[in-house]
Parts: sequence; structure tokens; C-alpha cells
Amino acid sequence: MASLQTSSIEVEKRTTENPNVANHIFAPINALLNLTWVQILIPGIERLAVEYHVGNYVVMRGSNEPFFESMPLYARLGMHLLFYGKEQIKLLNNRRVEELLREESIRQGAIYDDPKSVNSIPYFIDTYTIPTDELLEPDITKYKTFNEFFYRKLRPDARPVQHPDDDTVICSAADCRLTVYTSVDIAKAIWVKGQNFNVPNLLNLPEDSPKLEPFKDASIAIFRLAPADYHRFHSPIDCEVGDIEHVDGRFYTVNPQAINYPGFDVLTANTRSILYLKHQPTGQMVAFVAVGALLVEEKGTILKRGDELGHFAYGGSTIVVVFPKGLVEFDHDLVSNSQHPIETLLKVGYSIGRMPTKN
Repeated sequence: MASLQTSSIEVEKRTTENPNVANHIFAPINALLNLTWVQILIPGIERLAVEYHVGNYVVMRGSNEPFFESMPLYARLGMHLLFYGKEQIKLLNNRRVEELLREESIRQGAIYDDPKSVNSIPYFIDTYTIPTDELLEPDITKYKTFNEFFYRKLRPDARPVQHPDDDTVICSAADCRLTVYTSVDIAKAIWVKGQNFNVPNLLNLPEDSPKLEPFKDASIAIFRLAPADYHRFHSPIDCEVGDIEHVDGRFYTVNPQAINYPGFDVLTANTRSILYLKHQPTGQMVAFVAVGALLVEEKGTILKRGDELGHFAYGGSTIVVVFPKGLVEFDHDLVSNSQHPIETLLKVGYSIGRMPTKN
């Protein structure tokens, strides 16, 4: 426990004294392996980098060539502490570990909301090669905190919706790495290994709830955002916003290694917001689950595909959309990649599927 507490203090000190993202816990792990302070905090980090994954393979849409995406140190370190080895797994049942994870999330949120954190913005842009020409406010000196830049807005024309006049098309909710499955059972067999992962638990509903009726044999899409991504999320359908529920939970990283880890219930254990969206062309309900998100819309709001629903501050990074059976036929390339399994990199507004054609 002492090492986790020490890490928090050291990270805060480094963030305020040296704003270079390449020296921080949210830098890609390959940029940190040789830093002295990291060597002190995590003895043997080079061995860990070799022994355990330090990132994920993803495939860019339109390409068959996977590329390796390095993850930030905080995600890799957190997963090492929690998911590897019998002794580490025992920590999951330790209330103090949960408290420390919550405290660390709050601490990092406070750091990134501090006006001093603006010094990190140029380094963050350089580290992750973030295009500034698409920003609604391209002058980075206008952002008051790092988090304000992190959930930056884009120009209205930066993320056009594909096939805007075809209301049968369903689009990506975020700049993300996407996996799609035609049923929860298939998702559990291939990708989501949490033993308690099911629609009732995801939506925080008892199994006899009438709200579950539309979601029997549901299809799901999982949108994972990386640190460099545009962190606002948008409606995948033309809809009316229905009930909204916030579910308190834990603060585990939602990364493929975490989702793929047998028996660990990441998606159903984390803090999340649940929106019920009434699909206007059919009247069917779609459940939109945003893990660790801040919402901007209210019940009764009418949205078109691509309209903004909310945003993530630093830390929150995953959306799960639950579609009623038969509402969506996912695009073939996404289905094929997901069965491989590998995530597909795509942007807000890209087509992910459409309503099946009726004979």
C-alpha cells in the first residue's frame, strides 16, 4: 500500500514541477522506461514491460494491417497490481485498495483541473501528435486547465456523419477503438470475460425489470477511447433522450487486458451513467452506457445522429451501447475484426451498421 501512496505524491510533484507529458504517469509507457523517477517507483519496470503487455494491437478502418498502440503507465501499472498473480488478485477484495483507487482518481482529477496544469497541454499535444487544426478553439493558450483541453470541442465540420440522409444507418458514438457483437453470449465468449457481465448487471436492473424486455438477445458495441482521442461522445442514432441513471461504482481501468481478464467484472463494476435513447425511426429503446462520463443532455431532448451527448474528463474512457435484437446489422469489417479479436480504430460519425432490410 505504501508504494501506491508514494506514487500519488511523486506524480503530483512531477506534474506541478515539470509539465512535460513525457515525464508523467499519463505518458505512453515506452516514453517512461528509462526515467530515473519511474525506476525508483517501479523497480524492474523493464522486466514488467517485457513480461506483460504494454499496449494493444488495433486495426485502422480500411486497413488490414494491425499496429501497436502503447498505453499510459497508469493503466499498465494499475492492471499489473490488480490482475497478475494470486497475491495481486486477492487485492481486489481489499476495501483499502478500492479506496486508494478512488482517492487516486480524485487526486488526478484535481491536478488536471488546477490552472497550473495548462503547462502540460503543449507536451500532451506533442506526445500524442494531436491535430490542432480541427479544434473549435485552436489557440491552446485559451484553455484554462488541462482537463478543459482534454475534453476539447471540435469544429462542427470536423466529424461529419456518414450517410446523413439515410436514417437506417447507425454511426460511431466516439473517436474510439470499437468491438461489436450480435449477442452478449458471443461477446462473453470472445471479448468480455467478466463472469457477471450481462445486460441486467450492466444496466443496474433486477432481472424481472420490465425495462429489460427490449434487450433480450441484445447486440452490443463497445467504444474504447485512448488518451489522445477527442473525448466528447455523440448519439449513434436519431433519438429522444429518455431516462438517465447514474450508478456509483469503482474506478478500474477499462482496457482490453482488463476486459479480457477471466472473472474480472470491469464493465459492470465501474461508475457509469446510463441513458435510454428512443430510436425515432422504430420507437425501440437503445441503452447507452458511459463509464465515468459527464452528461450534457436532459430527458426529452431530441437528437440527430452525431449530436453531442456528453464528455469524459481524464479517466473515463468507455461506452457500451446495447441494441435491441434485430435493430442493427453491424458492418461486416467490424464484425470480422471483433471475432479475430481486434479492435477497429474509427471516428465519430463513421457508419458502424444499419437497420436490416425487410423483405
